[in-house]
Amino acid sequence: MWCWRRGEDRRKKGRAHFVGLCITAFMLTGCTLTTPKEELPLRQVTAQELTVLLRHREAAIQSLKGLFSAKVRGGFIPIASRVEGAVYYRRPNALRMRGFTPFGNELFDFVQADDLYKLRLPLEGKTYAGHQSDMKDIGKLARFSQLSVWAVGGVLGTNSIARDEVVKVVEEKGRYRLDVYGSATGGTNPSRLPIRRLWFDRRLLVVQEDWLGANGEVEATIQYDDFRPLEEAGSIPAQTVGDQDVRLFRPFKISLEDGRGQGSVHVTFHEMHHNQAIRAEDLGQIS
Repeated sequence: MWCWRRGEDRRKKGRAHFVGLCITAFMLTGCTLTTPKEELPLRQVTAQELTVLLRHREAAIQSLKGLFSAKVRGGFIPIASRVEGAVYYRRPNALRMRGFTPFGNELFDFVQADDLYKLRLPLEGKTYAGHQSDMKDIGKLARFSQLSVWAVGGVLGTNSIARDEVVKVVEEKGRYRLDVYGSATGGTNPSRLPIRRLWFDRRLLVVQEDWLGANGEVEATIQYDDFRPLEEAGSIPAQTVGDQDVRLFRPFKISLEDGRGQGSVHVTFHEMHHNQAIRAEDLGQIS
């Protein structure tokens, strides 16, 4: 009796081993027959098409207000490294950003209009104001303000191409790279350096932006992620970008690295409301 059971156990083990070999062989065969899906080459897109697309996206936002949280590294802001904030914007150039500690204490209040700015620091009891060209006198705070304006520009659409700027598009690692030159007078010859670079993915969304200095050095690199469509954003003419999805998307996550190694800012938006009435008191006062 014991010998029969022992033989039966051996047969069961043998069958299980055979089934296991068959499954393994099937999986290996499947892996062999499955070929990796090749990514289609980028379709032809002109610099003019990308320029028009950016301008339409900018024009679609007349006003915007949003709530965000940010992680700041590098000592840009005294005391806090985590910020809860709000941003207000109204075309063409009225911008306000307010930051608070997680406990609700106001950290900063930055207002910008035309070439004027005002930065108020309640915890320090200080206020700075004047022309933006003079902001360098306030050190890291000026740098933080400038980087913040660049970062939210990708949300507001204010990173579009100015009328006197020249652009050139090239393909780079499965993306479109748009080089932006500061003036039309010198063309795009190799001796001139771009002032910005924008990378578009296959959906023609701007996923990265580099701000460049006078010598071509990277002043800041901004990554845009977590794109979501804004409701009732208005239409963008489909002929500007062929058959691409041209609904108005905005990045809800922004990561900025300072090119000078001074720090980084990581922003996550929780809410965005566009093209709604914004009160004058929401935008603050420069004077």
